[in-house]
Amino acid sequence: MTFNISMHRSWWMENGPGCRVTPVTPPPSWAPEDHRYISIAGCLLEYQYVEVAHSSLQIILALAGFIYACYVVKLISEEEDSFDFIGGFDSYGYQGPQKTSHLQLQPMYMAK
Repeated sequence: MTFNISMHRSWWMENGPGCRVTPVTPPPSWAPEDHRYISIAGCLLEYQYVEVAHSSLQIILALAGFIYACYVVKLISEEEDSFDFIGGFDSYGYQGPQKTSHLQLQPMYMAK
């Protein structure tokens, strides 16, 4: 959006829905040489309204993307908190599961 404070024109001014662009020849003497002088007619909407709608859509999509990104980060951090890995950050270290067995192991001697 230029808000008419710049010499640059809006892209939507020439490419809006239904706009017909016709070059004006010869250009007026006051027109800069590196700019083309055109006449625009037949637009369904003025370009300012199209720019506002375009900007509003971008803001809505950016807000939706930000909210979705926050949701994904929340899901990822919940998964990380619930993950219990071996040898974690505890000061006790890993101690394997204690098995109790009713069988008593005895050495086996082989005869020669």
